[in-house]
Amino acid sequence: MTAGVALAIARAMQTTILIVPPFSTLCNAAFALRREVFVWEQKVPEEEENDADDLTATHFVSVEQGEVVGTLRLLDKPEHIKIGRVAVRLSFRGQGIAKALILAAMDHAKAQGRDRFYLTAQSDKLGFYEKLGFVAFGPEFQDGGMPHRAMRTYDIETATLTS
Repeated sequence: MTAGVALAIARAMQTTILIVPPFSTLCNAAFALRREVFVWEQKVPEEEENDADDLTATHFVSVEQGEVVGTLRLLDKPEHIKIGRVAVRLSFRGQGIAKALILAAMDHAKAQGRDRFYLTAQSDKLGFYEKLGFVAFGPEFQDGGMPHRAMRTYDIETATLTS
């Protein structure tokens, strides 16, 4: 383990990860963070960022120094758990927060007997998700004006590794 990896792991361990109800104060802060990352930074149309799935999703936040610095949501689908809207504030990226959020969310689902995970990843983030056990499948597609690929942790023999 390099010093940089050890620092990132130690840094991520300082974050507090919580499950928060939709439209609670912390969830509203997560929605604001998503707007900051997806709409302002990545230029995703706001009408594509906001959807009705937020009403039924399980929302996770990463809190550091009293502020929400990371978020994601889980959608419970019949065939799998869909991980989505993974966002980390720019000044906190590269510190293991997204990884910690994803692993916490997957552990939460596994504790409920769910172990099939799916997500759609921005194409430049495929390697990150592959390190977490996801495999890309299907063609590249546009979502929010950016190239994406579908990824899953199950039926990987029919998926194709990208790196």
